Formats: sequence, C-alpha cells, structure tokens
Amino acid sequence: MREITYRQALNEALIEEMERDPDVFLLGEDIAVYGGAYGVTADLWKKYGDERVLDTPISENAIVGVGLGAALTGMRPVAEIMYIDFIGLCLEQLNNQVAKIRYMFGGKCTVPLTIRTEGGAGRTLGAHHSQSLESWLIHIPGIKVVMPATPYDAKGLLKSSIRENNPVVFIEHKMLYNAKGGVPEGEYTIPIGAAEIKREGSDVTLITYSKMLFACMEAANILEKEGISAEIVDLRTLLPMDMDTVIKSLEKTGRAAIVEEDCKTGGTGAEITAQIMEKAFDWLDGPVIRVAGEDVPMPKSPVLEKMAVPDVNKICAAARKLIKG
Repeated sequence: MREITYRQALNEALIEEMERDPDVFLLGEDIAVYGGAYGVTADLWKKYGDERVLDTPISENAIVGVGLGAALTGMRPVAEIMYIDFIGLCLEQLNNQVAKIRYMFGGKCTVPLTIRTEGGAGRTLGAHHSQSLESWLIHIPGIKVVMPATPYDAKGLLKSSIRENNPVVFIEHKMLYNAKGGVPEGEYTIPIGAAEIKREGSDVTLITYSKMLFACMEAANILEKEGISAEIVDLRTLLPMDMDTVIKSLEKTGRAAIVEEDCKTGGTGAEITAQIMEKAFDWLDGPVIRVAGEDVPMPKSPVLEKMAVPDVNKICAAARKLIKG
C-alpha cells in the first residue's frame, strides 16, 4: 500500500467527493488561491474554480451560516474554520441552528454540512491558536464530531462526513498534516461512530484519539519491555462515541487510562469515565485514570507547552500505577 501524508489524504478525499457529487463545494478563509492555512485545499481552486472553492470574508459566523443555508437548499458544503480556537465565533449558528434545525422541522429537512477545523498544540502558537476544544462540541446534540489520527482514517472518515445527511464537525490536529501512513488508491469509506483497536493487549486499555494515538503507541512499546501489555482503542469519532468497543476491551484488561490533549476539567475523558462507570464498573480492577492537558491557557514557551500536554512518560506512569495499584 502506498504511503501518503495526512494532508494528501484529506486533499484526495475532497477531490474524490467533488468529482462524485457536483453538489459538494468548499468555503472558508484563504482556502482558494492560497490553498488553505495548512495546504489541505491546495490547487482545488485551479481545478474547480470560484463557484466550488470559495474564499470567504474573515467571519466564522458567516461561513457556518452560508454553509447551513446551502445545505438546506440541497448542496453539500464543506466549510473550513481555520482554527478551532475561533469556533466560539460561530457557536450560535452551530449550536442553535445547524444542530437543531432538522429536529425543529420534524425531520422534513436534512443538513449535510461538514465543518473542517484544526486544533491542538505543538507549534508554540500560543493561547489563541493551540487549544483542544472538542469537549465543547460533544455537548451539542444534533451534530457529529470526528477526530481521526491516521491518513487512512482521515480520508475514509472525511468522505463519510461529506456524504452524511447530518452536520459533522471534522477536527484535524495541526501536528498531523505531515504524518505519513498507508492509504489505498481505491474507493473506501469508514463509518462514523466506529472506534478501532489499534493495538491488542491484555493488561491495560489506553483509550485515546487524534494525535495522542501516536504517544500511546510509543508508550505501549516501552511498557511491553516492562512486561505490561497495553491495548489501544482509537475512538476516531467522539460523537457518537463507540463505547461498545471500549467496554469489550475493558472486559479483557480490567484497567482504563484515558489519554486526551484537551483540558482535564470537563474534558472528553470525563464523559468517557462516566460512561465506563455506568456501563463497565463490574469489569474494573481499579480506578479510571485520566492523562489530559493541564487546566491552563496554552503557553507560548516551547518548554511550557510540552509540560501542558500529555506525553509518553505520563502515559507510562499512568499504566504502571494501574498495574501496581
């Protein structure tokens, strides 16, 4: 299987869906002539022109509002919010309109709107461009939230998101765009809402998503040398969340560590922990541990930024604590 970057996988997904369906179009800040802040939409404007690749004003509220209107009238827009840090500027549209309108119309309309955005730390961009705000979004009934880690998953899930008849927020990590992975050349999609076991294990389950998958994989290799077998569950989709796969893993291991980049207080891991306690308490041999981002604005300093997010050492320490008690 060929290896391509996460960026290329997303670009291919957009091209394939635009070729497949003439109702698919793109809109966002600097996505046309410039090709997107991280190059995902590079050359698409040259290929499809102004009517299908639209540069918008710097107004997140307008971008999502136009996307909603287009979706309600039969189009399949893919709107880009350059940084998830600015998602608050369109939360009224997203929370009160995009997520609710199909319900409020009694199912008589659909909202096939995909909102691409990116988040996470790693480039020392400071507090306004380095946040992980996915936990805000999983609190909104009526949308789906997707966070793939690998190029294979990114392509398959973006294609599924574009074909979905309900709104999807598709969150990419800024540090993954250059990551390479195997992606087949043929047509494929990945169902939204399905987690995947990325590594089999028997002693402890590491539950994660997005960039933290790779930190968990590295930690699992270290733990293996110490005689600790870690199973890794990549959620891939946060809303809806595939707790069945998580529970099946816990039935085998009896121990859970949740690894996430967003802030610990009120984070995604808190929701996962609550569901584990409700649905899998009898399988647990110890408390659920959360390895999460610190509850601080993301520092600009490279040293402090690294301290603010989970790393391999923190993941290994959590696993050892679960095993040794």
